[in-house]
Amino acid sequence: MKFELLIFLMALTISILIGGPIIHFLRKLKFGQKILEIGPKWHLSKQYTPTMGGIIFIISITATIFISDFVLNKSLDSRNIAVLAFAVAFAAIGFFDDLTKIRKKQNLGLTAIQKILLQISVASVFVAALRLYGYLTPNLYIPFADIKLPLIWGVFGVFAVFVIVGAVNAVNLTDGIDGLAASVTFVVSLFFAAVSKLLDIPSITVFSLALAGSLMGFLYYNFNPAKVFMGDTGALFLGGAVCGLAFACNMPLILIPVGIIYIAETLSDILQVSFFKLTGGRRLFKMAPLHHHLEMCGWSEKKIVAVFTIITAIFCILAFIGLDAGYTM
Repeated sequence: MKFELLIFLMALTISILIGGPIIHFLRKLKFGQKILEIGPKWHLSKQYTPTMGGIIFIISITATIFISDFVLNKSLDSRNIAVLAFAVAFAAIGFFDDLTKIRKKQNLGLTAIQKILLQISVASVFVAALRLYGYLTPNLYIPFADIKLPLIWGVFGVFAVFVIVGAVNAVNLTDGIDGLAASVTFVVSLFFAAVSKLLDIPSITVFSLALAGSLMGFLYYNFNPAKVFMGDTGALFLGGAVCGLAFACNMPLILIPVGIIYIAETLSDILQVSFFKLTGGRRLFKMAPLHHHLEMCGWSEKKIVAVFTIITAIFCILAFIGLDAGYTM
């Protein structure tokens, strides 16, 4: 337990220490966020807040994992390195997206096709790597039912890529108000720390706690009113990290309960667009995704973050209780 606490505190400390200088550097480069023209008008005051701040927790978690592996354990663990590389690859896609937005001075970066093709490529390589190292099986675990559905690798591979791309973009969509994506993902990372401890996967416990500590440190700067935004660089990294943890624990469908907020945000956006097209211009929500609808209903950003984080915690606890009832690798 002392080792786990050390990992968490190390990541937290690094994140806080490097946060200030990185934000100053982003300001110096004039890497400010351009607020979407069709977005909430009350967010215009946030215009030019430094973006790409996800670099803070990316550096923090990377440093913590390498210190843990090389200095404390004297060895490099392939499982947490695979998850880290996977998340960083998604961060790279987000980085180029953010950079394109900054250069164009608008909130439109890479095209949708470019993003999807890059994400499919990264997801495919990750699933193949986990299979190669023997960390993943095509037996699909059904949460709360203690059932494993055997699939052929081809079917499982397509399913896995679909889940990864969908989940990563759902996390990205959740990053719409100060502290929301970081707070929700902080809870999810603690869930995977508990699960990996239960399943005796030390490397994933290290990754999960390093992610949790890094996000808590980042929230020092990102909580409302935010001094920095994570940008697509950070949001896609978080999406990759969450998916990576789920697949490294061989339980991709656990993303349904623990990622309930990511799913709700995405569904609200899909329903809004579909309803708008079917009804010739009518809206189901005042604004999508869901957090913007709640803002227009009078909820403060802090209230939304608090409620969504609590909901995530409740579903994570329920998911863990369901696992404890009989899940084994």
